[in-house]
Amino acid sequence: MKHTAVRTRRAVLRATTHPHTGPDTAPGGPGRGRRSARAWAHANGAVLRLRARVQEGLEEAARRPDRGDISTTTVIIWVAAVTGAVLIAGTIAVVIGKYNGKLNGL
Repeated sequence: MKHTAVRTRRAVLRATTHPHTGPDTAPGGPGRGRRSARAWAHANGAVLRLRARVQEGLEEAARRPDRGDISTTTVIIWVAAVTGAVLIAGTIAVVIGKYNGKLNGL
């Protein structure tokens, strides 16, 4: 039996509905209004798109195991650079705050 998009949507809808709702309740999930049905349709569509995107990512990772991950050295250099910049900015802020009254005449 072929797995179609309609069957997938139905399966997602069943998995996301309230446990006390059964097949004999109104279609479209717990909400019975037209807006609720549209909201459920959008949510199911989002779940399907997310699932497809994750599946594509996993297939790509399996196809290309060397994804060009960042080396440890690069991470250490970036952390040191950001830390140095924050320390310099903090020092400048402290000096300006301390000597603010004396710097007005410059």
